[in-house]
Amino acid sequence: HEHKDTTTVEAQNVQEKTEVSQESTKQFSTSEIIANYLKLKNALTKDDSKVAAITAKSLLKTFNSTDTSSLNSKLKNELLSILEKGSVHAKHIGDNSGKIHNQREHFIMLSNSINDLIITFGSKQKLYQDFCPMANDGKGAIWISEVKEIKNPYYGAEMLSCGSLKKTF
Repeated sequence: HEHKDTTTVEAQNVQEKTEVSQESTKQFSTSEIIANYLKLKNALTKDDSKVAAITAKSLLKTFNSTDTSSLNSKLKNELLSILEKGSVHAKHIGDNSGKIHNQREHFIMLSNSINDLIITFGSKQKLYQDFCPMANDGKGAIWISEVKEIKNPYYGAEMLSCGSLKKTF
C-alpha cells in the first residue's frame, strides 16, 4: 500500500516537472511582477504603509521565484540585474512598515527597475508611466500605473493628483 503512494507521488512529480518544462518554453512574462508592483503602488497612494510592506514582501517573493530559463544569456543578465536592484528596494519597503516616507524613497528606485523591466520585456496590459516633479527632493520621479488618472504614490492624499502622464506602454 505504501509503495503505491510513492508511485502516485512520483507520477505527480513527473507531471509537475513536465508542466514546468512546458512553462519554460513559453516566453518569460512580466505579469506577476507588475501585478504585485501595482498593488504596492496602490497601497502607497492610499497612504497605507502596512499594506505596502505586505505587498512589497509578495513582490520580493515574485522577484526571487522568477524563472529566467527561457531567456537568452543577454536578456537573462538584463533581467537578473533588474530583479536584483528591484529586490533591494522591495525588501526595504517590506521591512519598514509604519515608515511611509522611507518606503516611498525606495519606491522611487523600485519604479525605475519596473520601468526598465517593461521597456525590456513588455507588458500584457496597458500601462502608463507617470511623473511627479516634486518627488525625490524636487528631482522628480516616475511610477507605473494601470489607470490613466493620476494617483500619486509619493504623496498620497497630500497631493494625490500631482503629476503628469509621460508615456503609455
